[in-house]
Amino acid sequence: MNISKLEDILKMEPKYRQEQAKKAIFKDLIDNWVQATSFPLELREKLNEVCPLGIKAETFVSKKGDNVKARIVLEDGLAIESVLMRHKDGRNTVCVSSQAGCALGCKFCATGESGFKRNLDFFEILEQVLFFSRYLKSDKEKITNIVFMGMGEPFLNYQNVMEAIKTLNNKQGINLGARKISISTVGITEGIRKLAEENLQVNLAVSLHAADDKLRLKLIPAAEKYSIKNILKAVDYYIKKTKRRVMFEYLMIDNFNDSEKDALDLAELMKKPLFFVNLISCNPVGSFNPSSSLKIKRFKEILEKRGISVTQRYRFGQDIKGACGQFSLNKHEN
Repeated sequence: MNISKLEDILKMEPKYRQEQAKKAIFKDLIDNWVQATSFPLELREKLNEVCPLGIKAETFVSKKGDNVKARIVLEDGLAIESVLMRHKDGRNTVCVSSQAGCALGCKFCATGESGFKRNLDFFEILEQVLFFSRYLKSDKEKITNIVFMGMGEPFLNYQNVMEAIKTLNNKQGINLGARKISISTVGITEGIRKLAEENLQVNLAVSLHAADDKLRLKLIPAAEKYSIKNILKAVDYYIKKTKRRVMFEYLMIDNFNDSEKDALDLAELMKKPLFFVNLISCNPVGSFNPSSSLKIKRFKEILEKRGISVTQRYRFGQDIKGACGQFSLNKHEN
């Protein structure tokens, strides 16, 4: 799929063609311009040639059927991964990628193992959402939430991510409320501050995973540049500007960051009223293994007793490598 030249092609057409095209793509969810019957045949043929809507992808469905991973092949042959999470309460959340690969090399994440290839263009981000919108259409369902927690660091592809979000939020686009969209960052402080200036009510999540810089550096090489102190300063600025809550993601890794002391240290950092913690059971990557359910329970209790707002994310799609930290550029293995 490539809609980057759509406006150029339609600029010589009547103005209403732009609205018709957006409706066809984002509302009718067509996958071929032939289906846009309100367009002249000659225009449809030209659009199919220059702005094709087909999406080349293969899907992998989890045994429970609650997770669907799509491996999407882009125009230049690179592949990216995106996941649909179907919740019991009726929500359909799509986890999208913002880059092909990742340059940050976080030790708990499979994406970084294959290195960084390139940023995704805005329409390649939208392509992931459209793929699952079409997928859900057959069940008469819609996407309810979008999280930028797939491949790559969203704030290192800021412009394209923002352009995609504005299209997703636009009434002529997917028309998804901004509060249903979340961006997860490893702590790129300049990105957090820029987001604070946007007139968007999207949700911010920070991948923290440790309560001190030394431990965090063992997981996240970028921690050398982005200290916890400076990240929290940027988050404070974001909250001051937006008045919105911020989620701090914390991977629970066995015998690494799951001790009682770790919980107490984290509680000290998370005392502010608009902070909340999301505990995530680590998926096996490299030498890291998940904390036991008993340890996670105890960790959560310590935080709660100190007045920290805390939730727990349960693992989705582990059998199809569609869970947190498992996205990869390598060929999928069943």
